[in-house]
Amino acid sequence: MFVTQRISGLYSLLAIAQCFLATLLYWAHFFIMDSVYAELAQPERYFLYFILLLVGLGMEAAYRFKTNPRILHLAFADKHRIVLRQVISSSAVIAFFLVATKDQAVSRVFLFTFVPLLYLALLLSLQFLPPAMARRLFKKARQENTILVGKVENAIVLQGWLERKKELGIRIVGMLSEKAVESPAPYPVLGTYSDLERVARDHSVSQIIIMGLPCENEMFRWCVMVSEKLGARLVVATNLQQQFMHPIFLEQEDGLQLLGLREEPLENPFNRMIKRLLDLAISIPVVVFVLPICCVIVKLLQAIFSPGPLFYKQERAGLLNQTFTILKFRTMHINNPDPTRQTMQQDPRVFRSGRWLRRYSLDELPQFINVLRGEMSVVGPRPHLIEHNELFSKVMENYHVRALVKPGITGLAQVRGFRGEAQTENEIRQRVESDIYYIENWSLSLDLSIIVRTVWQVFFPPKSAY
Repeated sequence: MFVTQRISGLYSLLAIAQCFLATLLYWAHFFIMDSVYAELAQPERYFLYFILLLVGLGMEAAYRFKTNPRILHLAFADKHRIVLRQVISSSAVIAFFLVATKDQAVSRVFLFTFVPLLYLALLLSLQFLPPAMARRLFKKARQENTILVGKVENAIVLQGWLERKKELGIRIVGMLSEKAVESPAPYPVLGTYSDLERVARDHSVSQIIIMGLPCENEMFRWCVMVSEKLGARLVVATNLQQQFMHPIFLEQEDGLQLLGLREEPLENPFNRMIKRLLDLAISIPVVVFVLPICCVIVKLLQAIFSPGPLFYKQERAGLLNQTFTILKFRTMHINNPDPTRQTMQQDPRVFRSGRWLRRYSLDELPQFINVLRGEMSVVGPRPHLIEHNELFSKVMENYHVRALVKPGITGLAQVRGFRGEAQTENEIRQRVESDIYYIENWSLSLDLSIIVRTVWQVFFPPKSAY
């Protein structure tokens, strides 16, 4: 689409301009330091660090291009974060080389004084260059006279987006609606759908935007025919996200365009293999070395405070809501009148040392056996009782999305502090939203960060742990 092409092109030109600016600043700083501050030894060495500087800037620019190449209409805080990443990236490359080679030929004063200058120069360039470049590149002949086709309410929805894209050369001449006159409308209504060819010719239209998916095939074919006949660009701006009330993801597969409600990184077999290897790397040492010792200690505590079986077994909902038997160290008395009720603070069903086991999450250790069996993962949404699943699904319609991945011993909701008894609907929503975020944004680094935070909470449990 022309908008994304123009944005990516503007992004690339800005990256080149910033590298050119960094080049001028670097060598100006070099010559000033060399002549005013002190003569810098081995000037040829500074050329190597100049290359490293450009490598760091290029790496950051390439990464940001894949994630979010937007450079227009940014808040100052967003510009600050972008420039900070640029400076950190280039500084990290230089610092790594310095440490690895133990290079003493380059002045540290030169490098340290250059970093704040680079930050200021990049920030000013991000502030002033993008709008100036857009005005220069997309004026006059590169402006797109655009006609909107569709309902007035759709034009109202698109108005903010269209205003932000003026700098990219979009000029709205008016709109065509179902009726000749509709009010209030954000743009002049120039006629009905049947007037498209006439209006397009009268206003030298080079772009037609259909607002929303047409309900009538004939209307869509008419727009295609007119755009092809006049050599105008045809764009469909859909409102599917509003219709679905959910973010939409578009993929192409074997000639088909597929729409989905979410990305699922763990549907990638390679990602699942990485996650399984992490599970095995953690669970095998725990089961072999840690669990036997804990079994002896827990059995002694149970013998003193509440004699009975070592493990507590319970049916839980796992991957795709298939049931499995979860293992835990028993922390409640045997004669438990209501095993399905959520555990409360100072719950009388929990024996004295059992409270200590639960507070420090030691009762969960046997679940590493479930991980070895492949029923669970180290990290994932916590598995709930079948009865609780039915109850919670009445609170949140998308509750069962959690079942798209294996349940975990710990999860994002738990390290965010959402653990223990869920007493309100809002607490249930917070847990489920965290679980769904995890499913949509899984990465190895996210798993590792959750594991580290879980270890911290084992030694310093939050107030919700009981």
